[in-house]
Amino acid sequence: MPGRVRRVAAGLAAAALALLAWDRLCPLPTPGRDSPYALVVLARDGTPLRAFPDKDHIWRHPVLLDEVSPLYLQALINYEDRAFWWHPGVNPFALARAAWQRLASGRIVSGGSTLTMQVARMIDPMPRTPTGKLRQMLRAFQLEWHYSKREILGLYLNYAPMGGVLEGVEAASRAYLAKPSSRLTHAEAALLTVLPQMPSILRPDRNPERARAARDKVLSRMEGTWRAAEIQDARTEPVIVQNLREPLLAPLLAQRLKAGAGGRTRIDSTLDAALQTHVESLLQSRTHVLPPRVSLAALVMDNATLEVLAYAGSADFTDRDRFSHVDMVRASRSPGSTLKPFLYAFALDEGLIHSESLLADTPQSFAGYQPGNFQQSFHGPVSVSEALVKSLNVPAVEVLDRLGPTRFVAMLRQGGLKLDFPRGAEPNLSVILGGAGARLEDMVGAYAAFARRGMAAVPRFTPRSPVAERRMMSEGAAFIVREILEGGGTIADAAEGQGRRRGIAWKTGTSFGFRDAWSVGVSDRYTVGVWVGRPDGTPNPGFFGANVAAPLLVDIFNILPEAPAGRVIPASVSQEKICWPLGQRASEQDIRLCPLQRTAWLLNGAAPPTFPDRIRSGAPTLAYYVDRQTGLRVQPGCARHAVERIEAARWPAALEPWLDESMRRRLPPALAPECAYERSAEGSIRIVGLTDGEVMVKPNAERSLSARAEVRGTNEEVTWLLNGRQIAVTKGASGPVLDFREPGRYDITAIGAAGQHDRISISVLPGRQAR
Repeated sequence: MPGRVRRVAAGLAAAALALLAWDRLCPLPTPGRDSPYALVVLARDGTPLRAFPDKDHIWRHPVLLDEVSPLYLQALINYEDRAFWWHPGVNPFALARAAWQRLASGRIVSGGSTLTMQVARMIDPMPRTPTGKLRQMLRAFQLEWHYSKREILGLYLNYAPMGGVLEGVEAASRAYLAKPSSRLTHAEAALLTVLPQMPSILRPDRNPERARAARDKVLSRMEGTWRAAEIQDARTEPVIVQNLREPLLAPLLAQRLKAGAGGRTRIDSTLDAALQTHVESLLQSRTHVLPPRVSLAALVMDNATLEVLAYAGSADFTDRDRFSHVDMVRASRSPGSTLKPFLYAFALDEGLIHSESLLADTPQSFAGYQPGNFQQSFHGPVSVSEALVKSLNVPAVEVLDRLGPTRFVAMLRQGGLKLDFPRGAEPNLSVILGGAGARLEDMVGAYAAFARRGMAAVPRFTPRSPVAERRMMSEGAAFIVREILEGGGTIADAAEGQGRRRGIAWKTGTSFGFRDAWSVGVSDRYTVGVWVGRPDGTPNPGFFGANVAAPLLVDIFNILPEAPAGRVIPASVSQEKICWPLGQRASEQDIRLCPLQRTAWLLNGAAPPTFPDRIRSGAPTLAYYVDRQTGLRVQPGCARHAVERIEAARWPAALEPWLDESMRRRLPPALAPECAYERSAEGSIRIVGLTDGEVMVKPNAERSLSARAEVRGTNEEVTWLLNGRQIAVTKGASGPVLDFREPGRYDITAIGAAGQHDRISISVLPGRQAR
């Protein structure tokens, strides 16, 4: 007996040494070394956004053991390998049973392979021969030696062949059943359990009846483990699966994340799959009314977590004619007027303005730079609020001229918004109208500052991304600018007031030549950015932010769940009455110096005065004398009657031609003839060729009426306006030929280089209908 024990012990020792030698000489292949997992990018709920196959075009969706339905694990263990948790990799009883069944029936009834042996064949394919079987068994022993039972089961879950290009239970569940493997029913768990036995023959998308018969065989094996009622219900469940298709949501973001995968096989993103689907559908629906090759991009970010919930880099990833593979979320494009809110916020922080500061929307030259408005018309005196809501260009350039373009660009960069300039170019006044490049994702991160108490942020695409935020502006400046933007304007009107009701503050932008149309907006909870244009930079005449980008922005906000946060006015912000034209508090001004009052938002109690006059030097107030009898302006030395001293606030010279009648009556009156030697800039030029109040009749209804205007009193440049729209710049006496196409009233204004001006009004009556 002792001798037999020694022989058995020696045999076991020899077997152990043989296995150790086998392990050293034939090391176990690393799972996935030669055929790595398909990289899969997932939404926040685990929904696959896009999967990238391995070199053999095999699709695998990595899944952890705890992420798979317990029903599947129960079916798998009971059907494939009931002794899995205790055998050493090979089950001798199962092998003996399989051999006996083959001898008795002359065919293979069961294979006798354990789950460990099946994993061994997956990572080291081998022929189904006696030699191959032996190699498989040795590999199974190695697996048990190097891996725990849970790790081996995890390898099976991810590598089991599931038909076609699919491997692993998660890939099969997503592809066939359109659900994660964590939500399998009893019938679905049984179906996916049996599929690896004959994956080509039992594919449910091609052979549903065979798949059902095999599934029911597994259900029969589950008697005693599952309740009879559950098994009966599972048998009645039809085999209905979807055709295999590649997941394709947020494909450009997935491609972007893949580039930084660093060997990972699974990337969890922050995207909301349902919202992403809605946003992509909205963009695709717009392509039907857009010209060829025009694309769109959109980004949605959660203001609290900075997580990106939707990312659409192109209009339709399947439409190559629209440059579908160009990610316009990352592209640097001219932002048009979308930088204006930052300019006014910075000017507030610098104490240059308040919300109702007086600005001049008139033709002006800034060291040779002459900006115009989008509609090529001017509005005269406007407040900061009006200039921002109406997106007026000249007032923005005026504020930027005071702040300084280099400082403005540096403040943007400090807040995280870096602008791109051509090589060798320096910031100049054109930057506020789109004279630099910006990226949609950076713009969204910067705009978030208006809803995050002045803190801009870097959008986060994965849960692992760090939280990065910077101070863009003060909390008070952010609040004031957001209040102004929520006031609406043409965009809110186009959206039928939806933005105003829902507390959305937004701004649009259009780059030079209609190349880029933008709209960026914030609510309490979200920041959304939209871009529309051609990725190759070709102009799209008639495409601007308000008519193509803003409606899409509103539609995106409409599908977002909103929970208003209940905004509180910061302690640094107050409201007070201010005066025009001086710009300071009404409570601190003589009533005579405050002809117009407006309610303004003030930051830190500052009510800075109106910018100094760029045309006319002197104090912001003036005193003069009028003849009490004639009402004309005089000097005491040349007056014929009693005089009255008048003290008044001086309007900027560029704005005087634009004042309404009530304000024009408050301007200093004309000089009395007896004091004509007292010359000044006011009234020193005069329009001739046409007479104020003149009535003209068109020759007939079809033809326009033309007339030439001239000017006297200057040899310098003269800017001509017709009904507030600039029509010409002339020099000297000769003026433009005016073309009156329609009947009506026409206001003609001539403005000299020194701010002197004259204005007349004529009326054009319709002519007779031509026969």
